[in-house]
Amino acid sequence: MNAVTPNDSVLSMLSSKIESSVNAVCKVISWCYLMLVAAIIVQLILRKGFANGLIALEELQWHLYAIGILFGLSYAQIQNAHIRVDIFHQHFNEKTKAIIEIVGLLLLAFPFLMTIFWHSLPFVYDAWRIGESSASPSGLPMRWLIKAVMPLSTGLLMVTMLASLLRKFDVLMGGSQHGR
Repeated sequence: MNAVTPNDSVLSMLSSKIESSVNAVCKVISWCYLMLVAAIIVQLILRKGFANGLIALEELQWHLYAIGILFGLSYAQIQNAHIRVDIFHQHFNEKTKAIIEIVGLLLLAFPFLMTIFWHSLPFVYDAWRIGESSASPSGLPMRWLIKAVMPLSTGLLMVTMLASLLRKFDVLMGGSQHGR
């Protein structure tokens, strides 16, 4: 992530603010990996040491892993650590790269993410409305909480991609030369 300098354009400054906000959210959420490791260790000790694992701990592991992965996508987008086919991309100039990114974001990424976001809302609402819980009697209650991660993380990813879109428009308009 690039620091904001006095010479940066409005688009670049707005993009940097969005990225720093998303970065802060993702760093807080990254603590779920520490909780995941702790849940795995406790479950392992209970299962191997006492021959008695807990279904709730097993489900908690799945939930924590899902949270880390889904919110980690936004962090990967900000850090430009996502998967990209660079065979041709690396040989293009910055403006051509910006055009390709803008087209990809507007025609592929945003429609896909908006579809996921839109269709996940009733999914979460229905789980909340019926008080959905684990099928296992000793499983985790309030299944809607983990299902709510889907629209939240998708929304955060759309915000992150908006920041990327702003940066690419800035490059096209002759602003900063962010090659990140």
